[in-house]
Formats: sequence, C-alpha cells, structure tokens
Amino acid sequence: MLSARGILQEIHQDDDAFRLFCSIAAKGESQGGWENRRIAALVPDPELAPKVARHGADEDKHGRIFNAMLHRRGLDPVEVPPETDYCMLLERQGIGLAHERLRRDEPMTDADVVEYLVHSRVTEQRAAEDMRLLRRYLGDDPDIGRGIRMICDDEENHLAYCHEELLRRTAVGGSLQIKRALEKTARAEIKVNRDVSLAVMARMGSLLNWSRARRTVLSAGIHATYVYDRVWGTRRMVKLRPPKRVNAMGPRPSAHPNAA
Repeated sequence: MLSARGILQEIHQDDDAFRLFCSIAAKGESQGGWENRRIAALVPDPELAPKVARHGADEDKHGRIFNAMLHRRGLDPVEVPPETDYCMLLERQGIGLAHERLRRDEPMTDADVVEYLVHSRVTEQRAAEDMRLLRRYLGDDPDIGRGIRMICDDEENHLAYCHEELLRRTAVGGSLQIKRALEKTARAEIKVNRDVSLAVMARMGSLLNWSRARRTVLSAGIHATYVYDRVWGTRRMVKLRPPKRVNAMGPRPSAHPNAA
C-alpha cells in the first residue's frame, strides 16, 4: 500500500526496517537531549534555563523509549546512515547552535538564545506533525502505542513553549530579526527534510524490497511535499501565535500536592 498507514505498518512489521526507523529516531532525540542540556547550562536567564533543561530531559526520555521499543522485540540499534541524520545535516546548513559552540563554557548571548528558540520552533513543528501521524496510525498498538502517545504529548508541549518564548521576545522588540531568522531556518529545514525523507525512503525500499515503480511514486510524493512546503507550507513554521498550552514547560504539577 502507498498510504501513510500502510507504509508505517509495513515498517513496524519488519524487524530490519523497524530497527532502522527506531535507531534514526533515538539518535535524533538523544542528540537533542545533549544539545538542550548544554544550552540549559549556558543560558543566563534563570527562568528559561529550567525549561530548556526539561526540554532536554524529555528528549533523552524519547531516545530511551525508542530504544526500549527495539529491546522489546529483541533488537539492537543499528548505526544511523549519515544521509539520514536530520540534526547534523541542519547544523551543516548553519542552522541552530553548532556543537563546537555548545562545548565551550561561555554564557549564551541574547542572539544565541533567539537562534536556539527559532531552531526549536521550526524543528518542533516538524516533530509534532510527525508524531501526530504516528499516533494516528500506530498509537493504539499494544506494544508501542503508549510510548508514541507519550512522545506526541511532549512534542506538543515543546512546540507551545517555543511559541510562548518567541512571542515574549517579540513583545519587547526584535520582531523583525526573529521573523527573518524563522524564514531562513524554515527554508533550510524544508530542504533538509526532503533530503532525509528521500534517504530514508531509499533505505527502507532496499530493506522491504519495494519495486522500482513504488519507489518512484514515493519519491515523487516527497518532492511534491517539498514544493508544497516551499510555496505554502512555510507559513505554519514561521507564524507565532499564543499557544493553547500555557507555560507548557513550566514546573510539573506535584503528584502529591499538600492539602490546603
């Protein structure tokens, strides 16, 4: 089948394809966890730092969830092909804070913070959309559904937090700088997403023995999505609006609140 449901189910049912899928996802989440931990340590804003730290802890958790999905089926992670490494390909495009910068123990500037938030705003949009798709088609699966639903909920929190923090900064000035940074980042992300999608499709096609005709159709679909994103879809990645989830990355509610 060429539907999203059919493709995701086919990947889920094949050990080699599922192993690659989860390995790519786990590496991206773990890398995001490291980046956010470093940013949290370097951010001078005492209100923002714990939110960044929570963002990083969530992404570390997501990496563990994807690895647990593998272990539950008796599978080990595989090495992630470099052409499918979304995070590193974005960094090579000059998007986000470079790892070399994050390894230095230098406090982040206001410009660094904006760059981090802009990068997160765009990439969390993609992550939230991808997880909604997984939740729709695999969210009821008895083995992996709970983990998918948990990650999906976290990604919605991350996206809401990025909107909130960027809106807070536009309210005190710098809105034009933020707008331009969002547009630049979205253009780069759309291209990287296309390239990674084509690379993942090629790998999955080999593992699942897809016919040349099927690969051609899927490749055309990826290119069509890229054109749509370039012409119309960029708006959803750059628009800022008050989130429905207010203070989504604030302190977690206590499990055992004190009685009044």
